[in-house]
Amino acid sequence: MVNITHKSNSLRKAIASAVVKVSKEETIKAIQEGLVPKGDVFSFAKVAALFAIKKTSDIIPDCHPLPIEYADIRFSMQELSIEILVEVHTIYKTGVEVEAMHGASVAALTLYDMLKPIDKHVEIQNIKLVSKEGGKSDFKINPEQLITASVIVCSDSVFQKLAEDKAGLALIEKLKSVSITTKNYHIIPDTKVAIEAQIQLFTKDSDHILIFVGGTGVSPRDITPETIQPLLEKELLGVMEQARNYGQERMPYAMLSRSIAGMIGETLVLSFPGSTKAAQEYFDALFPQILHSLKMVKGEKH
Repeated sequence: MVNITHKSNSLRKAIASAVVKVSKEETIKAIQEGLVPKGDVFSFAKVAALFAIKKTSDIIPDCHPLPIEYADIRFSMQELSIEILVEVHTIYKTGVEVEAMHGASVAALTLYDMLKPIDKHVEIQNIKLVSKEGGKSDFKINPEQLITASVIVCSDSVFQKLAEDKAGLALIEKLKSVSITTKNYHIIPDTKVAIEAQIQLFTKDSDHILIFVGGTGVSPRDITPETIQPLLEKELLGVMEQARNYGQERMPYAMLSRSIAGMIGETLVLSFPGSTKAAQEYFDALFPQILHSLKMVKGEKH
């Protein structure tokens, strides 16, 4: 199965449809008047669709088991066609489009099975996904590549060449995945003067993200958050709360991170942990949805 452990839970919805076409008006009339020998076709098809939605992961090998938190099955008739609409919601890490299509397919098969004794020419047509919402696909990821970034590694040992930077370089690769170009990459000591100098240099542009990597631990030498916080014009408290929650689900020590986020002018400033894995997890927790904060600031100012 595809690895989805890096994804975050979010509200996800999908609507799928299927069409069952009968060959004569008498079939439609039998449905409307409740005269189909096998029973109430829509009631049976609805129950079958609900079973199918819930059992999708048992049938489709690569589908993940997930909580179904809402399902609705609707039927409409026009001339000789019966349209089935199946809507499914979940709050989870992956979407429910296959569940919706599976439900529509089984509802259509149920109608076929119940109608074939009275109509030998029933056809199932056009099983398809109508719409889906939720997850990262809802965010337009920097389509014009207007957003740029600066990555600043705060580490005394890396600055002194006693260790090699891995977290900063990994973050640059992550930024590429959301079409963000890293214009500046620097390694500095974790000192107040050095951090403030980088903030002065790289908070003058709009559509820019300044990411400090390292210096967020509990050691007395880790001073990045304390240096950045007084310079923020607006602290975004919920951002790092989300990142820490995400990290703690994967590694309990994430609660010790003192990372911070906020705005200086139209620049988004973030501080990430210095561990490569933790920095990557913080990125996965926040991007691309964090880019919305840049749009909000521009909307407020213009």
